[in-house]
Amino acid sequence: MDSPILTGSSPEGTSELFHTKYFEEDAYLSQSGQLYAEAGAMALGRVFTFGPTFRAEKSKTRRHLIEFWMIEPEMAFTEHDESLEIQEQYVSYLAKAVLRECQLELKVLDRDLSKLEAIQAPFPRITYDKALEMLHEKGFDDIKWGDDFGSPHETALAEHYEQPVFITHYPKSLKPFYMQPAPGREDVVLCADLIAPEGYGEVIGGSERIHDYELLKQEIDRHDLPLEQYQWYLDLRKYGSVPHSGFGLGLERTVAWFSGIEHVRETIGFPRLLNRLHP
Repeated sequence: MDSPILTGSSPEGTSELFHTKYFEEDAYLSQSGQLYAEAGAMALGRVFTFGPTFRAEKSKTRRHLIEFWMIEPEMAFTEHDESLEIQEQYVSYLAKAVLRECQLELKVLDRDLSKLEAIQAPFPRITYDKALEMLHEKGFDDIKWGDDFGSPHETALAEHYEQPVFITHYPKSLKPFYMQPAPGREDVVLCADLIAPEGYGEVIGGSERIHDYELLKQEIDRHDLPLEQYQWYLDLRKYGSVPHSGFGLGLERTVAWFSGIEHVRETIGFPRLLNRLHP
């Protein structure tokens, strides 16, 4: 399904959005089609969106683009663990397809095929808590519980595995308002980032979504988001909802990983970077 590029609300909060005017109203360039995909999933069961997304992040790394494309499945009657299985099967299928269909291109790029052959489900899974322990063992003493992982942390964790690795159950304070709290653990949420090996970082982010009306309203209030902008999203739960989950896969970063390209700017024709708006 298609999701709007001009939106009046944000899944992640408005701090990293490009602001514009929609006649007399405030609007933003979309950073995700997720909220609209949830509406589609409630009607159709399983849907996906594929479109441009925009992040006003002042990040200057080989992993980041200001404008990129994202594939975002959203699935009704799907809980956290089943969503992880779908993600790993999807990525494994893509890797096999690339190996089967793109031998010439991979040879031109001098890609080590063994790296792609190792991408086979199931993928290892570690919690945020375990990941933090591993980082401390590797000498990252400056990071404490509740801090987000940066590129060096993700790379260090990925070095333990030949396959991609899921990091699950991040602190609630690090994640957006819509993520379902973990049973028996209100300080973490049912989410996961899929970290690619070889320093390519997060290629998928996903979670189980809150399906309870009162809990979602409480989280919107806790994040100090304007309730009127999210009322339509709340209404998806108002008349009955079901457990549902979804995720987003960044196309350019995944292409960079599969092809072994050093910088994500080489995976798109006209990259939008922190200092580049013109061709």
